[in-house]
Amino acid sequence: MSRRTFLFVLGSSRSGGNTELLARKAAEQLPGDVEQRWLSLAEHPLPDFVDLRRDSDHVPSPTGSTPALLLDATLAATDIVIVSPLYWYSVSSLTKRYLDYWSGWLRTPGVDFKATLAGRTLWGVTALAHEEPVVAEPLIGTLNNSAAYMKMRFGGVLLGNGSRRGDVLKDTEALARAKTFFAREPQLARFPYEATQDALTR
Repeated sequence: MSRRTFLFVLGSSRSGGNTELLARKAAEQLPGDVEQRWLSLAEHPLPDFVDLRRDSDHVPSPTGSTPALLLDATLAATDIVIVSPLYWYSVSSLTKRYLDYWSGWLRTPGVDFKATLAGRTLWGVTALAHEEPVVAEPLIGTLNNSAAYMKMRFGGVLLGNGSRRGDVLKDTEALARAKTFFAREPQLARFPYEATQDALTR
């Protein structure tokens, strides 16, 4: 795919929150010829995901318009941006359910989900109320490892600070990072143990 298409997956239960505001600030810096699509998981709720991997060779394709909408949008994107607030030190429940559906799509006949996403890029944006950004490591790990499993590139996670609505717009450091966040060249995602093994063999 020569033309880049960004899918912003909004994982907050409310619209216009700090995480979304930060993501939109970063998206403003994308070139005008880059297509952007924004989908709110709160506005397009997914049914509970039922894992049937141990019951059959293939998980049946999820029925309904919402799973199909999200699947088609995911497959069409060169860049997938997970826009999730930090909830209990990881992604939101809405976001986690969306990622759970990846398990079903991996086994949906005729989709080739993993092969299609391989080489594409996963990004993250999150706002947290905690002053120490290290508490977001579980969220970052979730996205990095998901990208590594899918053989995707990982662009990292743009972090901002905010609790009350609009607080992130006062985080001047986060706003400065947002200006160049999507300009970076993402690397192929790797599991942490792979980096450790490489270090030991040098």
